Amino acid sequence: MDIKKLVRKEIENFQAYVPGKPINEVKRELGIKGNIVKLASNENSLGASKKVIAAIKKAASEVYRYPEGVSYELRKAMAAKTGVNFNEVLFGSGSDEIIELLGKVFLNPGDEIVVSKHAFIRYKMAGDLMGCSVVTVPMKNYTHDLPAMAAVLNVKTKMIFIANPNNPTGTYNTGQELESFLEGLAKKGDTPPLVIVDEAYYEFALIEKKYPDSVSLLKKYPNLVILRTFSKIYALAGLRAGYAIANSEVIGYLDRIRPPFNITLITQYAVLAALKDEKTQIKKALKVVENGKKYLYAELEKIGLKYIKTVANFILVESAPKKGKDVFNQLLKKGVIVRAMDEYELPFHFRVTVGKKNENSIFIKELKNILEE
Repeated sequence: MDIKKLVRKEIENFQAYVPGKPINEVKRELGIKGNIVKLASNENSLGASKKVIAAIKKAASEVYRYPEGVSYELRKAMAAKTGVNFNEVLFGSGSDEIIELLGKVFLNPGDEIVVSKHAFIRYKMAGDLMGCSVVTVPMKNYTHDLPAMAAVLNVKTKMIFIANPNNPTGTYNTGQELESFLEGLAKKGDTPPLVIVDEAYYEFALIEKKYPDSVSLLKKYPNLVILRTFSKIYALAGLRAGYAIANSEVIGYLDRIRPPFNITLITQYAVLAALKDEKTQIKKALKVVENGKKYLYAELEKIGLKYIKTVANFILVESAPKKGKDVFNQLLKKGVIVRAMDEYELPFHFRVTVGKKNENSIFIKELKNILEE
């Protein structure tokens, strides 16, 4: 039997997402028995708050029950927090699931999506999966070039993806830039393409005065979709919880095809606890990241490596003349996991998460060692 004949043509050359290497996998493959420093996936190495851990333990006794399918309490809490209506919020199993839902609801073969070069690769994957043309626009100073993205739009354009801040460059577009972009689209017709603004690192970027207040733009621009997550600053990456804030009609269509019970019972308990303890969690995480960035910037400059200043919790580092993949592999053998950037068309770069003080020190020590070899 030739199974290939039954497979959708879009799947034939579809490339699976390659996540940062997990700690246990590195230990198995390289036989490392000591501690591993993982700085590959932009996680919050402080971990979740004590209140979250307590909530997870409490929820454990109820895991024989299905969770509420609509994540009612989460949507209610997030609507209150952001100042939108209940029917303008949707939770997904990470922002990744919502990106796929957007593709399944709105994209047809022959449609176009617009993405930025060096932007989060999951946007392109959503277009590829649905048989769309993916129009990639070069960046300007490693930042989304919104005027250039606007210039390539046509009647086939269904979606524009903007990572703000962008992963992996750590750069961002200002509130003025975003609003000018949305206003320009609104003037072109009654049904402009959807603009998906991915704010996975929102809480880190808020320290920037020019960072957009995107939720305030929703009423004026109903084609705006905002994505945020609990994977980063809230340290719930292992539980998978992301959410969308958008026009109620957009949310309604996403809700129709959302898998039932997509947010587990334990995750729902954990998110509610995280929201109750967010001031402490965010304050601690921001302090660690800001101090860590200062240290890493200074050390990278001493080593002589270029980097891009970031508003997120990671740094994109130029490794030339060494390839980023070589740095990644050499650090891996030392028990330090970073992320090579080949899939982002940055072969002479690697991305490192800003970790705790001791993690940053180990990374710099081992980086110096491999560069001297």
